[in-house]
Amino acid sequence: MRKNHRTRIAKTGLPPGSLVHVGERHTEEPLLSLMVYNEQGVEEKTLTGIEECRGLQERIEAVTWLHVEGLHDIGLMEQLGALYHLHPLTLEDILYTDQRPKMEDFGKYIYIVMKDFPLPPEAGGQLLPEQISVVFGPHFLISFQEKQSPLMEPIRERIRATGGRIRKSGADYLAYSIIDAIIDQYFILLEKLGENIESLEEQLVTRPERDTLHAIQIIKREMLYLRKSVWPLRETISALQRTDSPLMNAATGLYLKDVYDHTIQIIDTVETYRDMLSGMLDIYLSSMSNRLNEVMKVLTIIATIFMPLTFLAGVYGMNFKYMPELEWHWGYFMILGVMITVALSMVHFFRRKKWL
Repeated sequence: MRKNHRTRIAKTGLPPGSLVHVGERHTEEPLLSLMVYNEQGVEEKTLTGIEECRGLQERIEAVTWLHVEGLHDIGLMEQLGALYHLHPLTLEDILYTDQRPKMEDFGKYIYIVMKDFPLPPEAGGQLLPEQISVVFGPHFLISFQEKQSPLMEPIRERIRATGGRIRKSGADYLAYSIIDAIIDQYFILLEKLGENIESLEEQLVTRPERDTLHAIQIIKREMLYLRKSVWPLRETISALQRTDSPLMNAATGLYLKDVYDHTIQIIDTVETYRDMLSGMLDIYLSSMSNRLNEVMKVLTIIATIFMPLTFLAGVYGMNFKYMPELEWHWGYFMILGVMITVALSMVHFFRRKKWL
């Protein structure tokens, strides 16, 4: 379950650049995986420590991709920062897992932070956000994830395959590939949310209940959270397109333009779904009001029918000794017939007026 608020009490009063992990711990130990590739071949292995990376950052004949899963080990982050000369503010942002998506150019490297939603929620479920941080330089890229997920596996498969563009390109194209994978996840998420909204629409028309309102409110809140993650991502991709950093190849900028268009499409879909949910909320309230009006109408008609019957019963229920009808043999049947006739006449009148 997602927490709506992640405390920063542990960072209060500390100077900028202080390394404190703010977020949930998803793994027992950080997992380090390494891929070194170029057009000629690929080297791949799992690391036991940062020391095994020493010297790799200086290789210029290949791209070095170090992937870190699990962010709670402060010592590991300090070693990584010292090895790749990462600014303390970069490490601080990586460890604070509630960052707003952004891009920062530090000259020797570019830092990107994004939000990923690994699992599309079931109806009435909650989004499960995960922060993805990427640092890339001329010939290296370091990616950081909070927990294990299959997000990066398709990219690894493309690297393993021969003849692909990713093997011929630099670290900037690898960064683009990660961004593109995250954008694809948004499409999957929105498709699932769309199915949930369609199901709620059908339920809203056929049998609106209190649980329907609760489900609408949950999805509406999640759409707001999704919007807060997508809008800054658009700015991040736009900043990558406009940067004059030598780390970004002009050819990669063309691919970023395509990702930017996809981001705009996602934003449009999010806004459409938000409008639909607002309309569904209005429909629910109107439906409940109409149901209440129908109930009140039926009760009012019943009460109106019984008003003259109650009057008659009240008149003949008075305890006067001398009432003409009291001694009449057919008096009871006469007044009962009058009551039935009045009731049927009123029902017929209400049907002609289409009130029933």
